[in-house]
Amino acid sequence: MKKINIPLTKEAIAGLKAGDEVLLSGIILTARDQAHLRLNECIRNGEKMPIDLNGQVIYYCGPTPPRCGYVIGSCGPTTSSRMDRYTPDLLESGVKGLIGKGRRSSDVIESIKHAKAVYFIAPAGAGAYLSRRVRSCRVLAFEDLGPEAIFEIEIEDFPLIVAIDQEGRDIYKDL
Repeated sequence: MKKINIPLTKEAIAGLKAGDEVLLSGIILTARDQAHLRLNECIRNGEKMPIDLNGQVIYYCGPTPPRCGYVIGSCGPTTSSRMDRYTPDLLESGVKGLIGKGRRSSDVIESIKHAKAVYFIAPAGAGAYLSRRVRSCRVLAFEDLGPEAIFEIEIEDFPLIVAIDQEGRDIYKDL
């Protein structure tokens, strides 16, 4: 298992191959459908972004409220393909890592290759387990969206699998 820290460097991304198991640590952003829509509207309309996307890792997740004494509630991945229509623009805006579950479209795979980025998958159905890997959590943008707001979360040894590497190798097709 490879231990990787954020920010993702070019060298770290280049060293990842589809199928690699990773423990990721650092600051990532959560964003689901509505946050992606708003970010995409900002990009398309040439508006100022509420966050800097350069070098970011986006986790397709809408965390639940934390129980007493916890930093975050359940924080499992959502289906990535729902974000496919927005992903090429976000990668073009500097995003370097994506985390979710499931297959990606051929357009997204090509965009990952072009951006020299990486797509990880998180274990589905393990949101409560994954929440124990979160050290801090705060709303960063679009607070009115509730759990679909953009959260900044600090993760430690977050278990992932490289699903699509920077060369476009895809575990759903190539392994």
